[in-house]
Amino acid sequence: MNIVVDDLSGPEIAEFLREHVREMRAITPLESKHALDLDALREPEVTFWSVLDGPSVVGCGAIKKLDAVHAELKSMRTAPRRKRSGVASSLMEHILTETKGMGFTRLSLETGSAEFFLPARKLYERFGFGYCEPFADYKPDPNSVFMTRLL
Repeated sequence: MNIVVDDLSGPEIAEFLREHVREMRAITPLESKHALDLDALREPEVTFWSVLDGPSVVGCGAIKKLDAVHAELKSMRTAPRRKRSGVASSLMEHILTETKGMGFTRLSLETGSAEFFLPARKLYERFGFGYCEPFADYKPDPNSVFMTRLL
């Protein structure tokens, strides 16, 4: 596996992200969906990584700068055929190292509260994230869970 900063110009990552948004829309009510589309992921305050296995995209994740010391984890996804194979853990380790190297001291995230998101919440807990109140522009939402950790 190879983790690379991605400019989101390739068709494979575009389809991978379209599937991510489709899946989130099928699970989460529209007013509670916070997955970013391609245009939002191309904004300058976002750094996006793809996980490649040969030429195939098997995972992705991003951070969005909230302020000089606080970033938000966005768009974490593992290809369904590669779930529970170490892709997400490898990517999480990489993102934590890179985020700290960029000078951030806190990384926060929003994820779903539904059973579907339990494996993601367990992954974040394993990497030291704790539950917190909504941050940035988020509001309390029964479909959302908020987590944060110091770097």
